Amino acid sequence: MNRILFEPSENRGGEVRLAGPRAHHVWAVLQAQPGDAIRAGEVGGDRYDGARVVVSTPSECILRLGEASPPLLRAAWDLLLALPRPKCLRRLWPQIAALGPERVYLTAAEKVEKDYWGSTFLRPEVYRSLLVDGLAQSGDTILPEVEVHRRLKPLVEDVLPRRYAEGRRLVAHPPRAGARNAAPDKPPAYGAGIVAVGPEGGWSDYELRMFEAAGFRRVSLGPRVLRTDTAVVALLSLLTLPPPR
Repeated sequence: MNRILFEPSENRGGEVRLAGPRAHHVWAVLQAQPGDAIRAGEVGGDRYDGARVVVSTPSECILRLGEASPPLLRAAWDLLLALPRPKCLRRLWPQIAALGPERVYLTAAEKVEKDYWGSTFLRPEVYRSLLVDGLAQSGDTILPEVEVHRRLKPLVEDVLPRRYAEGRRLVAHPPRAGARNAAPDKPPAYGAGIVAVGPEGGWSDYELRMFEAAGFRRVSLGPRVLRTDTAVVALLSLLTLPPPR
């Protein structure tokens, strides 16, 4: 953990009492003693880079928060993701949170297996803890908003064009003649953008035509066919890189 996170309900007038794995982490990994400063943060709220340890034992930690600083800025690109295999989705939740998109859309595709929709990792009470793990790793405090859309067509044609400006909509797919790489020649850096990542078998021809008719520009990560979790991390990382000086 690069930041010890706590829920708003645990903040009692600027003092936070931790137990379980977080308390053990402060004691055993950080080896923090009373008076030491550590980085903490309220899920959905402020960061505290100088939180002071009042008590530290293997089973209990008490922090005095001190001065607050605002959350990290959201990443400029959101994610539309064709629902992956449950094991892949479990791996992805912390990584997505660490990369900082404001919104994540999970949706269907022709090559998405119907039984994936029964995954426990689609339940908010399950994936929220995985998102919080990603925030703690990255030092962030703000959870992405997650939307589940069982139908791709109305999402692409009706919902997303109202939220993302022309030139800020990308669909990732293995390259064809005329396709652009994701990193160079990025769209202007204003407003939110969205990148759509398909199943490991790729989007169908019909789905690609639908995306392009809705103003999505096709991009590629090169000739290699990547696993979904690799493609998501690579794309969001490349798209959020600051422009070269």
